[in-house]
Amino acid sequence: MNEGRKEIIQIVFVLLGLIFLIKLFSIQVIDGRYKDLARSNAIRTEIQYPVRGLILDRNGKLIVYNQPEYDLLVILREIENFDSARFCQVFDITQAELNVRFKDLYTLIRNKRANEQQPTPFIRQLSHYDLAKIQDNINEFRGFFIQARTTRAYASAAGANALGYVSEISDNQLKKYKDNTVYRAGDYIGQSGIEAYYEEYLRGRRGVKYLMRNKDGVIKGPYDEGRADTVSIPGQNLTSTVDVALQEYGEFLMKGKAGSIIAIEPASGEILSMISGPSYDPNLLSGKNYSENYVLIKNDTNKPLFNRPLMAMYRPGSIFKIAQAMVALQEGVISPETRIRCDRSIINCHGAHTNEDLRGAITNSCNPYFRDVLRRMLMQGKSNNPFDDTRIGLEEWDKHIMSFGFGKRLGIDLPNEKGGMVPSPKYYDRAYGGRPWKFSNIYSIAIGEGENLVVPLQMANFAATIANKGYYITPHLVKSIGTNGQPLPQYLQKHYTTIDSAYFRIARDAMENVVKEGTGKWRASLQDIVVCGKTGTVQNPPLPDHSVFIAFAPKENPKIAIAVYVEYAGQGGRAAASIASLMIEKYLLGGTKRPNIEEYVLKGKFE
Repeated sequence: MNEGRKEIIQIVFVLLGLIFLIKLFSIQVIDGRYKDLARSNAIRTEIQYPVRGLILDRNGKLIVYNQPEYDLLVILREIENFDSARFCQVFDITQAELNVRFKDLYTLIRNKRANEQQPTPFIRQLSHYDLAKIQDNINEFRGFFIQARTTRAYASAAGANALGYVSEISDNQLKKYKDNTVYRAGDYIGQSGIEAYYEEYLRGRRGVKYLMRNKDGVIKGPYDEGRADTVSIPGQNLTSTVDVALQEYGEFLMKGKAGSIIAIEPASGEILSMISGPSYDPNLLSGKNYSENYVLIKNDTNKPLFNRPLMAMYRPGSIFKIAQAMVALQEGVISPETRIRCDRSIINCHGAHTNEDLRGAITNSCNPYFRDVLRRMLMQGKSNNPFDDTRIGLEEWDKHIMSFGFGKRLGIDLPNEKGGMVPSPKYYDRAYGGRPWKFSNIYSIAIGEGENLVVPLQMANFAATIANKGYYITPHLVKSIGTNGQPLPQYLQKHYTTIDSAYFRIARDAMENVVKEGTGKWRASLQDIVVCGKTGTVQNPPLPDHSVFIAFAPKENPKIAIAVYVEYAGQGGRAAASIASLMIEKYLLGGTKRPNIEEYVLKGKFE
């Protein structure tokens, strides 16, 4: 009997011992929580934030750089004898603000985005001035310490929509990055513009430093002699294609106006300037006032965050007549000598002209001429049914027009680009609900009205394509990545249109005449430079028309192609032509010799 009890007791003790051993093994080997807890008490982890890459203009001038800022971090578990009144005095905040910060901190912990043993941001983006005020008092608050990092700063107030801005990563963005070595809560990320598109090159790679501390939390030195530390890797610098002086001048001219200016170097596709009006000072979206400034800018009824060169879709107006001419020549339905009477009983026109050839029709922007050109293009007698004939012709027309880059995204190195629209037979099928349609229903597209939609970037690219006699390189804003680098491979390729290069000589001659003796002669002509251009006046009922102008210069070996779109400014030969010619003058000659035209633009009374 006693022997049996003895055996039972022995078995119980053995089982208890096994249970303790298994639990100890689980704690020490399998479950890392306790190890991490002990480690966190003895080791403090400090993130080493990388320096974000700089952005320079095409001439090496610094546009975007970094300036130091400081975050106040807290380890909740280490807070002792916290004097909230003294803290508010030192950090110049109210008790209510302090309470909100602690409440937000505990919310992060409940959501498992922070824990009590590791440093968590408490006050962000302290400046040099802020640091100078508090650095002698920080030791009064056990558990709090300063973490250095950088924020963006801008050498110029120009180019905000192209450059974009950087801000704290959102929860939705964090979900896209499962690997925490890339981003963590509180990190900064490019949110728009170049900053967003080239984020992976600009951001660099974070490092980490492990510091030993004693039981009182005092740092004693590096952990394991720094063997576990990793060094941060700075982001790569970008050399942009932008000429910052030209950019600033364009924004100066567009002050108080809505619209856009895009200037491109035709041979390379490099964007020399990209102005969206109205815009904002990029410095407003940097530093600790980011949140309140962002709300003000976002709620501005003028929409300064709306990047018009890429996102605003307009009817192209009469600049589209050049594309119509190229397509008709390629299809052989007209020749350069083809004359068509300006019959204003069919469609309204302007100016004094009667029976022009192709060059004259472009020079005078004759609406009846190009209506008839489209009729010949769409109704070539390929079918006995006029509805089917129009459909066949429109499909061929679409193919040619889209080869210029219309009706699709060009692929610029910026987010949020729109593609515009080139109407197709399927579009009209939907629009007419399956009912028949033909040329007489859609002829307004002949003069850039109707269902045509383009974005200003496509207009500038069209001007560059004519300058290049039939090809374009995708417009882009970054000339090189890193030291002695290149643009991304897709920005080195030529894209050819479906139009024979010989026909572009006719377009160039006609555009030269537009500026010499046509609708652009009063304000687009320059004494020492041959400018080739085309005006456009886009209907916008019941509001005033939009003013449009595309151009390139000089005619031989062009250095700049440009598109200007000024909303509600009337005729293209006024506001848009004036601004375009001033930009050409600024870029090629360094400044304007026509102060009267500059004054005319700045006054904004385009009569």
